[in-house]
Amino acid sequence: MTHAAATTADHAEAATLISTGRAHLGLELGSTRIKAALIDDAGTVLATGSHAWENQLEDETWTYSLDSAWTGIQDCYADLVRDVRERHGVELTQLASLGISAMMHGYLPFDAAGNQLAPFRTWRNTFTTEAAGELSDALGLNIPLRWSIAHLLHAIRGGEEHVERLGFLTTLAGYVHWQLTGRKVLGIGDASGMFPISAAGDAFDTAQLERFSALDGVKGLPWALPEVLPEVLVAGQDAGTLTAEGAALLDPSGALQPGAVTAPPEGDAGTGMVATHAIAPRTGNVSAGTSAFAMVVLEEQLSGPREEIDMVTTPAGDPVAMIHTNNCTTDLDAWLGLFGRFAELLGHPVGPEELYSTLFGAGADGDADAGGVLSYNYVSGEHQTGVPSGRPLLVREQEARFTLENFMRSQLYGAFGALAV
Repeated sequence: MTHAAATTADHAEAATLISTGRAHLGLELGSTRIKAALIDDAGTVLATGSHAWENQLEDETWTYSLDSAWTGIQDCYADLVRDVRERHGVELTQLASLGISAMMHGYLPFDAAGNQLAPFRTWRNTFTTEAAGELSDALGLNIPLRWSIAHLLHAIRGGEEHVERLGFLTTLAGYVHWQLTGRKVLGIGDASGMFPISAAGDAFDTAQLERFSALDGVKGLPWALPEVLPEVLVAGQDAGTLTAEGAALLDPSGALQPGAVTAPPEGDAGTGMVATHAIAPRTGNVSAGTSAFAMVVLEEQLSGPREEIDMVTTPAGDPVAMIHTNNCTTDLDAWLGLFGRFAELLGHPVGPEELYSTLFGAGADGDADAGGVLSYNYVSGEHQTGVPSGRPLLVREQEARFTLENFMRSQLYGAFGALAV
């Protein structure tokens, strides 16, 4: 078969696979983009979609509104449908399976009727310092500031009115999955950022649940923590199917049919582990985005708590040591946006790939010490270095070698500064 004939055959096969509902959809709500990918059984990407969004700082809280989440999800899915139509000439009406991932942890509380009780409090907030410290002492584990349990204790200690009415607590991925399937479940990797996981790696730690319930101010509440947390699932377990209501939420046009099998919803760390094949013991990966984290899959549990290390799991429940920083590329992206706008004003606009690769290449030619130029890139607070709130700065000495190359090297150093510490 000639190359042209093979390409035509492959194209026809992909179109048939999509039109007969045998493709799989992955949807991720990242910190700056909502992304969708349609794949076949072998993982070949058939179509993609995306939607840009940003968090807001409202009342000193980093948050996203759930309305903007659904607007973004629907726009992202519509973008995917357009890509399917343009690439393959067919309509997307059925899915074989569906998986949701999103920013990990944070605080999304609901009452028994499913009403949201407080704005979504993201991983970026650092006002949970005292609550996380109290929990770390009480549970004998390092409880990071961004974990759901730290946010919950912060709300309890602050006497927030909604706490008494809590009926369900979940993450962003867990919330979206709940709305699409009706199931209040969570993949174990994301769940491990809500509350500590048992040594068996298949559920929340019952002994730690009892310790939390015995804390002053907690034992008198009208609910018990196990009742309000989602059911924990590991990769491969039944997480429900896409309902008719869920299909209409995802695709308001009404073209998408219900029935797709769903995977347990996971956090973005789990997606990164799977995407880089870092899911077996003694493997690891680094993820760089709005935040940064380095992860190593362990052969066994740590011998004791370390303040800078978060203990989470792979989607299969294996223990993972993670170092997470709140700040990475946000300030860098803002500066590169200025260069992109400058190119537009000159009448020579460049795409993001060319812009970033050109300027990153310039950074590689900068001095080892960035010529005395310092990028202090904390847009938000940074728990790893004990900084409560962000104030991004660009600083240089009078005698600094302030060149484009050194400027870019300082930006790259700054992006990974907290992680390097």
